[in-house]
Amino acid sequence: MSVRLSLLATFLLTIACIGCGSDSPFDYVDAKGAVTYEDGSKIPVGGIELRFYAMNPPEAGGAKPRPAIAHTDAEGKFDLVTSYKYGDGLIPGKHRVAIMEAVGEDKKPLIPKDYSNPRQTPLVVDTAELPFQIKVPKP
Repeated sequence: MSVRLSLLATFLLTIACIGCGSDSPFDYVDAKGAVTYEDGSKIPVGGIELRFYAMNPPEAGGAKPRPAIAHTDAEGKFDLVTSYKYGDGLIPGKHRVAIMEAVGEDKKPLIPKDYSNPRQTPLVVDTAELPFQIKVPKP
């Protein structure tokens, strides 16, 4: 019985040391910035969700990066972008930015509808130009 227990312990220790492939195959850079209207005024709601979609991600053995997510504060600023692990940032390069449904207290949209669609959004940012200054037209 002791041999079986020893083998089981060795097996479990080996599995724990190897892990389950929890490391991302991509490199990340810290990203932060702000979202405002084109005239520089703030969007009158905090907590807007931004999603970043890598446009030309590096090859990583068939792996594809997840869209990154950030949330703005009441001033439209964001400083924690999460791709794989909390606050890890963005894959270097260009990203399409979709601003998920932002509505005011009266339930009217605060940004044009196309800006929430990852395939139609005209917003593109490049990690070479940090911090981001994302500008959107008023609806």
